[in-house]
Amino acid sequence: MKKSYNIAVLPGDGIGPEIVDAAVKVMTRVSEFTGVAFTYAYGRIGGCAIDEDGTPLPDETLRIAKEADAVLLGAVGGPKWDQNPGHLRPEAGLLGIRKELGLFANLRPATMHPSLVEASSLKPEVVAGVDLMVVRELTGGIYFGEKKRYTADGQEVAEDQLIYQEAEIERILRMAFEIARKRRKQLCSVDKANVLESSRLWRSVAERVAKDYPDVELTHMLVDACAMQLVRAPKQFDVIVTENMFGDILSDEAAMLTGSIGMLASASLAEGRFGLYEPVHGSAPDIAGQGVANPLATFLSVALMLRHSLAMDDAADALERAVWAVLEAGHRTADIAVDKSRAIGTAEMTEHVLAALSQQFTNAR
Repeated sequence: MKKSYNIAVLPGDGIGPEIVDAAVKVMTRVSEFTGVAFTYAYGRIGGCAIDEDGTPLPDETLRIAKEADAVLLGAVGGPKWDQNPGHLRPEAGLLGIRKELGLFANLRPATMHPSLVEASSLKPEVVAGVDLMVVRELTGGIYFGEKKRYTADGQEVAEDQLIYQEAEIERILRMAFEIARKRRKQLCSVDKANVLESSRLWRSVAERVAKDYPDVELTHMLVDACAMQLVRAPKQFDVIVTENMFGDILSDEAAMLTGSIGMLASASLAEGRFGLYEPVHGSAPDIAGQGVANPLATFLSVALMLRHSLAMDDAADALERAVWAVLEAGHRTADIAVDKSRAIGTAEMTEHVLAALSQQFTNAR
């Protein structure tokens, strides 16, 4: 019997529909060469869901996601919804789906491909050879703590709780240790233990868990020092593990090492093989509909999906090699082009990757 997988597709806002449409074309090409069938169920999330359904995360979208083998998401947000109350902001849809699907671990690889060194804003000798992974805890911390806004002594006051349970910390740390064990066996745990009690708990749990991984070198770094070192000497890092808010900031910073945030993929994983896959960049409403968005981060997110959720490692490798081959051939969208006059658009970049992917599969036969 032909193997098939059901993919929940959530295009979202801004350039989301464009890059997701391109990614589905790539998955169709994978299907043609592997014989594995993909079926797609589409749902709304973010701003478009607010407009159509009155909520950033409709029940129907959750149903579609829970019945799928994996989720492919585009991007959410835009200035149209910036003044909405918290529960009616597009980002609330992302937080909600992570919680509802139990997506506790976010993986964000940042790899500097040699052909993109020139696109980085940092010196070539700093970024050449960068290959790191940020592992971010995704369902705890200050983003999910109780939020209050009230008046006291005639002044408006806001509170955001930062709460972590020991089990939450141990779960993400064990995943990070396992990932480091398969890479260069170096794990840097990032916290703010000189100030925050939650970070002191984080650090103590890390020390305890490290005893089960004697082959992995564990180091600790304060988040402000890590932010500095990421732009000063990023090649010192192999795997970085950290809590939710710190991971949000550091992974976006790491994205810029690769030349453009448009190049960074991500995987948000639950227990087992289920995951949600999305590019790290935002919805880029300023270029939405112009056909110039960089789809490569979405393609690399599909590769992560093939590897982590669908057990299609060979196809994932082929897709990643296809993306690198296209870059080596000199094809660039505007965000990674040194000579903007030679930049190509989303459709043309997609065609180049499809051709390179076909060649990769043909060569493997």
